[in-house]
Amino acid sequence: MGLTIGVDIGGTKILAGVVDETGAILDRVKIPTPRDSAQTAAAIAQAAQSVRKDYPVEAIGLGAAGFISADRATVLVAPNMSWHDEPLKARIEALIDLPVVVENDANAAAWGEARFGAGAGRPNVVLYTVGTGVGGGIVLNGDLFRGHFGIGAEFGHYRVVPDGRPCGCGQKGCLEQYASGSALTRYVKENAKSDPERAQIVLALGDGTPEGIVGAHITEAARKGDPVALEAFAQIGHWLGQSMADLASILDPEVFVVAGGVSDAGEILTAPTRERYHVALAGTGDRPFAQVVTATLGPDAGLIGAADLARLR
Repeated sequence: MGLTIGVDIGGTKILAGVVDETGAILDRVKIPTPRDSAQTAAAIAQAAQSVRKDYPVEAIGLGAAGFISADRATVLVAPNMSWHDEPLKARIEALIDLPVVVENDANAAAWGEARFGAGAGRPNVVLYTVGTGVGGGIVLNGDLFRGHFGIGAEFGHYRVVPDGRPCGCGQKGCLEQYASGSALTRYVKENAKSDPERAQIVLALGDGTPEGIVGAHITEAARKGDPVALEAFAQIGHWLGQSMADLASILDPEVFVVAGGVSDAGEILTAPTRERYHVALAGTGDRPFAQVVTATLGPDAGLIGAADLARLR
């Protein structure tokens, strides 16, 4: 199969692009996500039609945050989109006369990185998406692992602290509460409030108050040596590395890829992650370590992966 379209469906924007067999994006468009979720399917179709007009496209892959049915047709639940049992495949196929595949956005990103990015050429890849929350994707023996019900690799809701911090999923102590961008910001704000002298750099990048600090400030402050920002990344890395060690005992991958907005920090995040993974891995000293690397496709990974999954449907 030749050209396909990948669509990355976010809470604030819809990104669509025509992708060739090498993973190159030939054309793209970005439009706002409608506030009314009932209008989202029409917006997705609009974005796809916009990039399709000059290319002989053969299929469409959609990446959406949420639980996707095993047949890759229905969004079982997507809280950010207010979708429950949304027949997204059927809706889009009714608007565009092309075959459609629906996939979890982190799974799509994992496939994109495994095929064309940091995991290219490696059959066993585990990807973490570290943004507002924590997502994941698993490629085993060259195939995307979805689980029996299509809801596998939800790393953010692996519980790392029994009876720990409450999570939006209804449980307590989930990884997402300790290793996400939200957790990073919480760590910094709490410490900037209790010890502003040590957080002068990150405070100055905001409005001078802990409440004014956002994620981009923390990454910039860490690069400038702010001790509070660096400690926050170390905390995030600790929990990521611990979870990688636990997963390695089960899956034994060749490479862990860290993606998502927080991964923009590069080695500031991956160095403490790698350090904890090496310490926590069962059998350390007697077994090889998987590589821990930063994703290379950036925010395009989900679009590229979704398009390629449509090609391979």
